[in-house]
Amino acid sequence: MKKKITFLLMFVLSLSISSAQNTFRFGTSATPEGKTLLVDSKGLILDGKHIIPVMGEIHYSRVPESEWRREIRKMKAGGINIISTYIFWIHHEPEEGKYNFDWLEEIINNLYKEGIYTILATPSGARPKWMADKYEEVLRMDPDRTRRFFGGRHNHCFTSPVYREKVHAIDKKLAERFGKHPAVMLWHISNEFGGECHCPLCQAKFREWLKEKYGTIENLNKSWCTTFWSHIYNSFDQIESPSTKGENELHALKLDWKRFVTDQTIDFIKNEVDAIREGGSELPVTANLMYDFDGLDYKKFKDVLDIVSWDNYPGWHKKEEYVTAVDAAMQHDLMRSIKKAPFLLMESCPSATNWKPINKLKKPGMLLAGSLQAVAHGSDSVLYFQLRQSQGASEKFHGAVIDHYGKEDTRVFREVTEVGEVLEQIQETVGTNMKSQVAVLYDRENDWAIADVQGPRNEDMHYRENVQKNYRALREQGLNVDIIAMEHDLADYKVLAAPMAYMFKDGYEEKLRTYVENGGTLVLSYWSGLVDGTDKCFLDGTPYGLMDVTGIRSAEIDALYDWEENHAIPQAGSHLGISNVYSCKNLCELVEVSDAEVLLRYGEDFYQGYPVLTHKAFGKGHVYYVCADMELGFYQDFYGRVAAETGLKSPIEFIPEGVAVTVRESEDTEYLFIQNYARKPQAVPVPAEYELLYGTESEVMAPLQTRILKKHK
Repeated sequence: MKKKITFLLMFVLSLSISSAQNTFRFGTSATPEGKTLLVDSKGLILDGKHIIPVMGEIHYSRVPESEWRREIRKMKAGGINIISTYIFWIHHEPEEGKYNFDWLEEIINNLYKEGIYTILATPSGARPKWMADKYEEVLRMDPDRTRRFFGGRHNHCFTSPVYREKVHAIDKKLAERFGKHPAVMLWHISNEFGGECHCPLCQAKFREWLKEKYGTIENLNKSWCTTFWSHIYNSFDQIESPSTKGENELHALKLDWKRFVTDQTIDFIKNEVDAIREGGSELPVTANLMYDFDGLDYKKFKDVLDIVSWDNYPGWHKKEEYVTAVDAAMQHDLMRSIKKAPFLLMESCPSATNWKPINKLKKPGMLLAGSLQAVAHGSDSVLYFQLRQSQGASEKFHGAVIDHYGKEDTRVFREVTEVGEVLEQIQETVGTNMKSQVAVLYDRENDWAIADVQGPRNEDMHYRENVQKNYRALREQGLNVDIIAMEHDLADYKVLAAPMAYMFKDGYEEKLRTYVENGGTLVLSYWSGLVDGTDKCFLDGTPYGLMDVTGIRSAEIDALYDWEENHAIPQAGSHLGISNVYSCKNLCELVEVSDAEVLLRYGEDFYQGYPVLTHKAFGKGHVYYVCADMELGFYQDFYGRVAAETGLKSPIEFIPEGVAVTVRESEDTEYLFIQNYARKPQAVPVPAEYELLYGTESEVMAPLQTRILKKHK
């Protein structure tokens, strides 16, 4: 078998987009050899047979021109047939208005002659020095209103008319030149969007944004509670973005500013997409998102991106592999849930990164396990950054498929090759999706509000950790789990976990009420339903609008020191049959019960005997209310019982500790992914109706081993 460096499994980006109809349009073209290249919903078809595009990434400007042909020969020898490359602005517009794409086209053409296709990223992430020198406004201004110097990557004002004009111009010309080139398959918009600008241009746009949202300054003052410290605004012109040198205590101001930054970033992306469409290209667009990034609200990217992609760099071997695997899995599911569709793993590292405090090598088998985890959770790609290690600057020691040694007889190269061979075996999984009957609410705006709440715990409210405990416990039942925001529809879910849903924005309480009335099981927790979308506290009791649904009213909440804990004591005769005692830390809420069943009660402190876990049947559904930050063991037991109560079943009857189970499916076939992240072999019996697609026939799985099975529906 010819060995391949496989960077990409299935490429939905091969689909063309009709901008007018916003629907995928499939097409055909020809290879340099004259073979028919067809695109369908599962990827590329070469002369009637699905193929796996094989992808690498190269920074061509870092490679001397004299070595280009040698690099291309290495790519072809490795079986690579798609190259992802950034557009380096200064090389294509060395002076204002003087464009030179000839040498880029030469590279693309030479690649194409060898059967290698190209993904082009727009250059907006790093502008040239001449632009900063001539147009100071393109540089960002920090919250203290200090203008930045030239340098860095995302050091641009996303509002600047000049910068938008320059980006639009070069993007349009790139689209005109390459948008219909038979080798170009996808537009990659910029790179890892993030950051904010506080310049006068952004201040003016922020005020426009606020005026459109609130209408009148009176409405804004009321929503923001500006009577606090007598900081009432007389006009929108008086409003400034948050700053430690100015206004920094109006929580609604800080929350709206973060929303504005997201909206302005999206508007900037639209400007780039518009330029590409004006240039005549209908190819789909993506932008690479980042791990649990709290600077932007990614759910709002749903409609501006044709394909979601993200950069995955887990801290393997820092903790037990299973703990890291759960964390990475949640991020995969978060990205998949944005569009409820397969996504692309745009970046991963074949060895060690260079930007973490400690940059560990991937131990043997870890690269394959991590790559297959992405596929298991809905990725149709495995892409690596970077193909060839940079010779200088900040990324010179970042891991790469080919290091400074420059040859292929390395452990990393062999393991990358192994990944490619495995992906070739499982290519029939491409284009399949994940169906989830369970969801966990992890809303970015809610996260922002909790982080800024100022009480009861200012060191850490442990919101993300609470979300992850719910997620992990549900995943350990062998269930697919969506990670959703408040905007997502709830109709498809039998169980919804909504931990610390502090903010009920846009009438979310009514959405939850309807969900339960229609038969859903809602797991709500402490610190829920306290404020509206402007971070303004509700009156008349919480959880707002749901006191009759939950059968309880929140009265007080006790913040515990890190060394303190309480205990949850089971109540005899509760319908779930919980019998264990569990510890709880950080936050303990005191609730008054109206007509809810009490399943657990506090064991210590002045609130001994108060409820820790309640249940109420409401309409056709059920509501559980968790009053404290419970240990993981509680959630593992609790969700096992909830899954049984709601009829949720795993395809595997018993899942050993440290083993992850995920299902992808098409209309007629179900694919079962089983991965052992435990540090010891684990036996995983599988129902007889499944047949082996990849892995060992033995039920005993070694550490980091993956089995993929399938059955026809």
